[in-house]
Amino acid sequence: MDEDLRIMIAGGGTGGHLYPALAIGAEIMNRKPNATVHYVGSKFGLEARVLPERGLPHTLLPISGLQRSFSPRSIGRNLMLVGRVPLALLKVRSLCRSMKPNVIVGTGGYASALPVKVGIGWKIPTVIQEQNSYPGLTTRLFAEPATAVYAGTSDTETYLDTEIEVTGNPVRSEIRNGSKTAGSELFQLDGKRKTVFLFGGSQGSVPLNRAIQPVLPALQDRGIQLLWQTGPNNYETLKELESDTVRIKPYIKEMAHAYALSDIAVARAGALTLSELSVCGMPSILLPLPRATADHQTKNAETMVRGGAAVMIQQADLTTANLQETIIGLLGDADKLTAMGAQALSLGKPNATEEIVDKIFEVAYS
Repeated sequence: MDEDLRIMIAGGGTGGHLYPALAIGAEIMNRKPNATVHYVGSKFGLEARVLPERGLPHTLLPISGLQRSFSPRSIGRNLMLVGRVPLALLKVRSLCRSMKPNVIVGTGGYASALPVKVGIGWKIPTVIQEQNSYPGLTTRLFAEPATAVYAGTSDTETYLDTEIEVTGNPVRSEIRNGSKTAGSELFQLDGKRKTVFLFGGSQGSVPLNRAIQPVLPALQDRGIQLLWQTGPNNYETLKELESDTVRIKPYIKEMAHAYALSDIAVARAGALTLSELSVCGMPSILLPLPRATADHQTKNAETMVRGGAAVMIQQADLTTANLQETIIGLLGDADKLTAMGAQALSLGKPNATEEIVDKIFEVAYS
């Protein structure tokens, strides 16, 4: 019976781990409205705001990410983390006792590690959904004893000593349903002009924001529009650059319409971003975040570049000249842009969320 189905979904810290969790949970509830889906995240992650806003059942753990530098501040935070782990572990164990989940799903990030560890230790069926080409620490630690690993790309298997199932990454079902007309009206841009969509994730990217500013005159001279998501912290200092051909937003919820309106994206190379670009058939210029753990964004971007769907510029090589030349060169080559879009679409797995939930149900009912 559906009402007896209880699934714990643990993950967060960043949108790259939280939004796949939300996509999986939404698909479960869409199919089995009487099931119980309970989210586990961190008090210090994005989920601490998003889960209450959406009214979703959740537990927030007093745990933060491991700091990998050796600065005094990082060392202090890691010492605090050591002190918080026992309390967080008690909360996870208490939740498992009361909820008795049929399956625990870990979508990565520091918020998923303890639920996955407890699930495996207590012999609760536990699956991991790994978004990145280079798997995160939780996946590397627990992939072998986990019931299954569902990966975004086949490249992940290179780094693990266990078999994986390549499903693609879960994305919101509505992301493919954007409208160019609706996007033009929403963002007050001309739907007949070439449009660049620049964004650096939900928090924005200071290097991307800085890099695009000197390029604005060249774009304007050629009648190219820019839809620019700055991130909330950068918006106030940049909003004065808005014009008839430049629309500046702190955060864009209507991503489907933004993709539909745009001809090319300039973005970081987070796994979720690349999954969305792929299923939308969006050509892209990717600038991997250099301080991402184990440089995993470069590995993500390389998958897209090998597939012919993207061009990559490393941050160390980022200049006004090469960014400008790359944007204008691609927008001026209709055949190449069309081919890149087709290749992006071929790499996309639009049914990934449905496939992952199918597999979760198989585990739950086995």
